[in-house]
Amino acid sequence: MRALKIAATGMEAQQLRVEVISNNLANMSTTAYNPRRAEFADLHYQQAQRAGTVNAADGTVLPAGVQLGLGVRTSAVSMDVEQGSLRATGGELDIAIEGNGYLEVILPDGASAYTRDGTLKRNGDGLIVTSDGFPVAPEITIPADAVSVSINAEGEVYAYFRDEVGGQLLDRFNLVGFVNEKGLEAIGGNLYLETEASGPAEVGDAGVDGRGIFRAGYLEDSAVDPVREITRLIEAQRGYELNAKVITAVDQMMAATAQVR
Repeated sequence: MRALKIAATGMEAQQLRVEVISNNLANMSTTAYNPRRAEFADLHYQQAQRAGTVNAADGTVLPAGVQLGLGVRTSAVSMDVEQGSLRATGGELDIAIEGNGYLEVILPDGASAYTRDGTLKRNGDGLIVTSDGFPVAPEITIPADAVSVSINAEGEVYAYFRDEVGGQLLDRFNLVGFVNEKGLEAIGGNLYLETEASGPAEVGDAGVDGRGIFRAGYLEDSAVDPVREITRLIEAQRGYELNAKVITAVDQMMAATAQVR
């Protein structure tokens, strides 16, 4: 009976949906996290009687036909590109991106990755790095005798020194944009890689060509909405239970068939 396989695909779909939701809820406190959403499409159909088939000698055709669906499949797990709320931290190297754009990060193999996590720090050499120790491009080194650092909305990094008036411009952070942000490949650690689907990285200045600006002393919170995720979780749970009920019903029908004498 087709219903067994169809219900099984439905259970697999709802199980995947629960897994995606659980990952969203697990990251509800992750800096600059964008929630994911499972998307589904129906499987191909068996054409038991094709619509438009000639049904009589006078040329009458079937208006609908008989098309039997074979279940559901996962079409994508896409990222909801949403701006999380900004939370004041007061950290001199904490920066949030207000609007579109990503920071470029240099991985150990020299490749570029991208992030919206602005929890930046200074390593032992004075280099500005991420929480995992990866340098942010362009590489900016804070002098050892600097007493403080500030970052303005355009991403310019200034160092201030004792007995000096005004700050010294060290360099400026760029923002990177993509034609299709949902096409980025997540690799963990709040990092993404460029893919063919995302399009090439477009590096530019903050506040220009639709890019966002920097907010120093702030961090972007996770964009996960717990109420929405719990609602989706309940829907997925009920969907799983209903598909399981179908399997139970089919099992009873097959048992009744086997008992016929």
